[in-house]
Amino acid sequence: MYFAALLARTEDGWEASDTDLDNVESLTDLIDLARSTAVDDDTVVALIEQEDAWFGVVRVDGEEDPRIFVSNAAAASRSSYGSMLTEELLGSDEEEDELDELDLDGTEDGETEVVAVFEQGSSTEDDVDDDEDTGVEPVPAGPLGDPRLLDDLGVGHKELLDLDGDALSQIAESLGATEVLEAVR
Repeated sequence: MYFAALLARTEDGWEASDTDLDNVESLTDLIDLARSTAVDDDTVVALIEQEDAWFGVVRVDGEEDPRIFVSNAAAASRSSYGSMLTEELLGSDEEEDELDELDLDGTEDGETEVVAVFEQGSSTEDDVDDDEDTGVEPVPAGPLGDPRLLDDLGVGHKELLDLDGDALSQIAESLGATEVLEAVR
C-alpha cells in the first residue's frame, strides 16, 4: 500500500494535499501534479512511501529540474511508483529504444539480418558466452539520488539517510509540516 502527499511551501508555512497516484503514470505526471499545487512557483515536496519498505522524495522548485531521493532503490524498483524514480535516477533506456528503431544495420524494413557466429571453429550460437555484460546498470540495495535535496529546508542529508520506519512523518516534523501532513493521512 502506498501513501503519497504533496507539501507546497507558502508564506505561512506548508500546505498539504493527498495525492491520488492512480492518475500518475510517469515521473513527468508526478512533477506536473507537483507544479500545479505550487504557490507562486515556490517549492513543492512530493513524498511517497510504500509500507515502510522504501520512501521517495521529489523536490520541485518552479521550472528547475526536479531533485529525487529514494531510500532503498532495490525495493523501490520492484514497485510501479518506485520504479519511476529509480529509472530516472539510473537513466532510462529511451535513448537505446530510439536507436533500436533506426535502420542502422543496412537491411530494409521486414528483412532479417543474418549473423554468423564463429568461435574456435564452431558456427553455432550455443557456443556464445551468455555471461556478457548487458549494459544494464544494477539497482543498488540502498539509497539513491540526492540526499541533500532537503538540506536548506531543515532535513540534513545525514538525517535523511538515517531515516527508517515512518520516514514521512519524521520528514514532515523536520519541515514543520506535521499537522498538515497528518490532516491528509
